[in-house]
Amino acid sequence: MVVTLIIACEVAFWVLLVAGLALRYPARKPRLGAAVLLCEPVLELVLLAATAVDLRNGAEGDWTHGLAAVYIGFTVAYGHSVVKWADGHFAHRFAGGPPPVKPPRYGMPRAVHEWKMCGRSVLGAVIAMALLEGAIRYVGDAGRSESLAQWQARMLLVIGISVVIGISYTIWPKKDPGGSSAPAREPSEGARTAGTRTVSRR
Repeated sequence: MVVTLIIACEVAFWVLLVAGLALRYPARKPRLGAAVLLCEPVLELVLLAATAVDLRNGAEGDWTHGLAAVYIGFTVAYGHSVVKWADGHFAHRFAGGPPPVKPPRYGMPRAVHEWKMCGRSVLGAVIAMALLEGAIRYVGDAGRSESLAQWQARMLLVIGISVVIGISYTIWPKKDPGGSSAPAREPSEGARTAGTRTVSRR
């Protein structure tokens, strides 16, 4: 049941995201679109409640409950950036907004980007570990929650790998094969202002 609910939440996340942005830009109903997007966090609450009910009913804390905690943690950590990314593409495509800025690929700007991604991964792992600890205490039986403790160990591994990646890009920054060390340019202030005004008018 838990795995099915996780899949349903993931599908619902993208359905709500597309529907909310479609209402906001092509349909020109920004308030209704924002209301739909605000429903996104409800999905995590539903999954959290369903997992707690399953454990309360005597289910063993197996890998599915651990996966639910990890899903919630990383959705919280990465959800906003995904919505922001999709919003930028919709604004550009349907409202004359500026082109979305691509992440830097080389040099220290790339290292900074990797550290930001590291921060999100660490945040997601920490949230997952906190939820897992709550589930372990909720179950109150080490024999029934061994799988949850194993998921906590995996989250520590995720944190370690994320930090190592950030360090590697800092010590050995990726070089531009073309020889240019200049960071990726963002749209000019005029372009951003024009795009903002266009979006506002619509």
